[in-house]
Amino acid sequence: MELQDYLPIWKKLTPAQQRQLKDGTVGRAVKKGTVLHSGSADCTGLFLVRQGQLRAYILSDEGREITLYRLFERDICLFSASCILHSIQFEVMIEAEKDTELWVIPSRLYQQIMEESAPVANFTNEIMATRFSEVMWLMEQIMWKSFDKRLARFLLEESALEETDLLKITHEIIGNHLGTAREVVTRMLRYFQGEGMVKLSRGTVELRDRTKLESLAEG
Repeated sequence: MELQDYLPIWKKLTPAQQRQLKDGTVGRAVKKGTVLHSGSADCTGLFLVRQGQLRAYILSDEGREITLYRLFERDICLFSASCILHSIQFEVMIEAEKDTELWVIPSRLYQQIMEESAPVANFTNEIMATRFSEVMWLMEQIMWKSFDKRLARFLLEESALEETDLLKITHEIIGNHLGTAREVVTRMLRYFQGEGMVKLSRGTVELRDRTKLESLAEG
């Protein structure tokens, strides 16, 4: 599939704008673990995911991570081109969670087309609104939900994403997603194991009682 198959607004662009995007957009393939964007000073361009999975996260002053949202096939990452978002800066990191193929639309090119095209500007605002809602939902979870509920929800979401109950994931990585220390994750997972909800092995977490986990996640 080509670039135009991944952009919902393609048919609303002029032929000249379509040519500009085709000529200016660059394909890129990255390995799992690659950091593609590292804060507001890094205005790489918009990322449009062809296949794979990216993670947007922030870092505390102490180096602790927390995942804001993920990007999948057909998703667009605006924060990797934060310089086009006037008066808004986001210290967001973007990392490949899986081997990923994507297109990079240069920031200046996208900004030029956005200034010319009302549909592109509206599309950009819709993406911004969606990301803002996701981040606000995350903040609500952190502020109002206990860690056991957040962890149960995370395990269920990971199971759905990977289509398996055997998750190959470390306690440290779970802590990075949820913004907490590895030791806290380990203690809670051991509690889950004692309750029969999961089984722990080195580098894996196996979901054993989805009903209990779902009940806990729903609170």
